Amino acid sequence: MHCKDISLHDVDFPLTKNNIVKEVSKWKVYVRTEYFVLKNGNELATVRVDRSEPEGLFRKVTGVEVISLPKDTVFVRDPSIDVLNVPAVASVQEKYPGKTVVIEGMFSYMSFISGMRPLKLRAIDNIPPGPSRLRILVDKALSSGMIEHPIIPEFVDMDLEDKIKYVKTEAVMFPCRVSGLKAEMPYYFLDRAPEVKHDVTLIGCSLSNRIYQAIYDRDVPLINVCPVDAVPKDGTKTIVRCCTVKNGHEIDGNIAKVPWGTTVPEVIDAINALYADSE
Repeated sequence: MHCKDISLHDVDFPLTKNNIVKEVSKWKVYVRTEYFVLKNGNELATVRVDRSEPEGLFRKVTGVEVISLPKDTVFVRDPSIDVLNVPAVASVQEKYPGKTVVIEGMFSYMSFISGMRPLKLRAIDNIPPGPSRLRILVDKALSSGMIEHPIIPEFVDMDLEDKIKYVKTEAVMFPCRVSGLKAEMPYYFLDRAPEVKHDVTLIGCSLSNRIYQAIYDRDVPLINVCPVDAVPKDGTKTIVRCCTVKNGHEIDGNIAKVPWGTTVPEVIDAINALYADSE
């Protein structure tokens, strides 16, 4: 909810349901105010009010709904949180399941959340280089204000260096030099199209395999590190980078695929499309 719709009131009566309904029913409220955070000492309660028809800038309270009492209300002060950003406040709600959370965040803006059900987004990507590009872009997308879903990301990094131990040949080939990967055995980078003087195993994806076959006209043992192929079949919504996607995004069931060199706008669009059925 927008912080303009919420008012903080210090009160001197005990924050019980009966007291709140009795006292707040006597109030007049500003034309935009629909919610109150009531504060008595260290105790907080949250309330929604019904209002009379417009009478200038203030309206009579015609109904009171107590959302939470002190035992179910917690307070969080964190100036790094944008209280108008849904994924940001979802991350707070996740820490306090079943509670109403009053948040004082960035610019001292105040809001509260109650009953929000965070949605999980898994992001799978390759490293190195690290941190992964997708991790950074998903974080930027969720902080952009362009995503209105209570999404909590889970990042899964597939470390190509960890795959070297599975190589059975005398040498290994990595997809590209920018990764900075090294190995104790002889190693090559596919994007350099080097002269290969050893039996090698390719750590890469099906496209890397096809490129190898096109360059060297022979098959090669492959350790598959394609993020798409690593998505568990558990129904969790997942975003991955995919070198077969050239622009925009592709939705395949619970998977959103974005280009290998994806951008923040593409990731935003992909996430919104992936959760379109969660409106």
